[in-house]
Amino acid sequence: MTLAHLVLAVAAFAAGAQNALAGGGTFITFPALLYAGLDPRAANITSAVALFPGQVTTGLSGVALVRSAVGLSVRTLILLSLIGGALGALLLLATPVSVFTRLVPYLVLFATAVFAWGSFFRKARAEGAPSPIGPRTAAVAQFAIAVYGGYFGGGIGILMLAALTAAGMAVRHAGATKNLLAAMMGGSSVLVFLFQMRFDWRVVLIVAVAAILGGQLGVFLLRRINETALRIGITAIGLTLTVVLFVRS
Repeated sequence: MTLAHLVLAVAAFAAGAQNALAGGGTFITFPALLYAGLDPRAANITSAVALFPGQVTTGLSGVALVRSAVGLSVRTLILLSLIGGALGALLLLATPVSVFTRLVPYLVLFATAVFAWGSFFRKARAEGAPSPIGPRTAAVAQFAIAVYGGYFGGGIGILMLAALTAAGMAVRHAGATKNLLAAMMGGSSVLVFLFQMRFDWRVVLIVAVAAILGGQLGVFLLRRINETALRIGITAIGLTLTVVLFVRS
């Protein structure tokens, strides 16, 4: 195993733990894949494919808490997520590497801002409070999030939590539902990537296995670590990565 592969394994392990604890693991795997020599678009796609098994296990672990939103069945939410994720993946593949490279700093900045907003500034809606958005708006929001998730994916958890709770879902059910929907949009986008891209499967395997192991540690630490410190740390990583990418672009 080369030094780059070792760095990648450590980063993926940390990303798996981070996803289980507070989300934002992409901020760790993405720069590690860039360090391993992948171009930004390939790094984004490889990260999506390698982290997908962890999305599945996370989504299935809370399936008993999954609920429909007001006026939107779980089946409809899943369908919107599947179609949107596949469309986002196709848009990504249609984007030239040079164009995506120029877009990446802005995407990371947006994802970091969303993560910071959801971590420190977003106010939770009280359970039983009137829904500020209707079913149609919620459906459009979920579809747009799914397209973004298939294209880049950073911050989708926070975006879905905001949309689902605004549509009338209790926070604990919104958390489980967004995990399932993330797995759905991830699955459709990964399916597109698998048919359209060639991968270094050794890199994919290293990231996937390390992230799954890290996720198990994250679950163990969930009640034993300061979540605020984690969120501050991941926001700092996102801001640092944004500055580095803007300087390099």
